[in-house]
Amino acid sequence: MNKEGEKNLEELIKHMKPKLNDGEYVFVSLPNIDNIKREDTLFEFKEAAGITVVLEKSKADNLKLKYHFVASWITLQVHSALEAVGLTAKFSVELAKYNICCNVVAGYYHDHIFVDKTDGLSAIKVLEQLADSYK
Repeated sequence: MNKEGEKNLEELIKHMKPKLNDGEYVFVSLPNIDNIKREDTLFEFKEAAGITVVLEKSKADNLKLKYHFVASWITLQVHSALEAVGLTAKFSVELAKYNICCNVVAGYYHDHIFVDKTDGLSAIKVLEQLADSYK
């Protein structure tokens, strides 16, 4: 694998090593994030409709932020290239077969999947089975 990450779809799936991170996470939309410490956010994305922020549920509760979806956070530990084709499609279709929704964020090194809190362990099992099917 090179420094830019893996591009080969079969290798990505085979080596994705999904990890269920501890905690509960929520998505909130705010007009500004002046009252949120940067170290408290997992990530933020600026949209025309507002700034989407993902953070731990407990931190959102402490700040009295409104949210509608409590998620488990899964990290695919394979270093995927940003220009890799097909990984998100492959795992999202597989999760959909089990009625598991997924919200995907691509970091520079890894892909991160947010699933309903109640589906965290099931999603890990589905992703591990998908990876094993390529070995």
